[in-house]
Amino acid sequence: MPKLTDTQTIILSAGAQRPENIALPLPKGLAGAAAKMAVTKMIERGWLQEVDANLRRGEPLWRETGDGHGTTLVVTDAGLLAIGIEPLAMKAGVASRGGVKAQPEVKHPTLRTGTKQALLIAMLQRPDGATIAEIIAATGWQAHSARGAMSGALGKKLGLAVVSAKEDARGRVYRIGQPA
Repeated sequence: MPKLTDTQTIILSAGAQRPENIALPLPKGLAGAAAKMAVTKMIERGWLQEVDANLRRGEPLWRETGDGHGTTLVVTDAGLLAIGIEPLAMKAGVASRGGVKAQPEVKHPTLRTGTKQALLIAMLQRPDGATIAEIIAATGWQAHSARGAMSGALGKKLGLAVVSAKEDARGRVYRIGQPA
């Protein structure tokens, strides 16, 4: 998997969660020359693609091309793979952009097995969940690293809802639950 900067990860992850994988708006604070440089690098690497914006549907503009037209940015399949998400497989004969609406087959993100992140997800998917002490023992992480992984990698990057509840016998128990 390619090495991504935090900014690139945020742009790709946010775009992956939007309809038609539109990468705009960019993160707050990223504007001007810095935004242009970040987007240009991502286009060169094939992670983003500049496409005609559909102004009637209110798609956000990346840049204006004149005559009332403009372009927007879309996360490509390579961009999804760069953040560890398997692109949706499109049903045969259906266009993804243009006149015909796409009908994707549902595919869940593909995660690498044998990683600490995969171990954490497996622990949180158990019916009894996992406590911080159990996560620390299994992964070797410190408590703040375990909480950060649940909030950042699982919550923000993968869109998994990690919920917690205090139980009398075990203390605070974390599980992967339904998004709020």
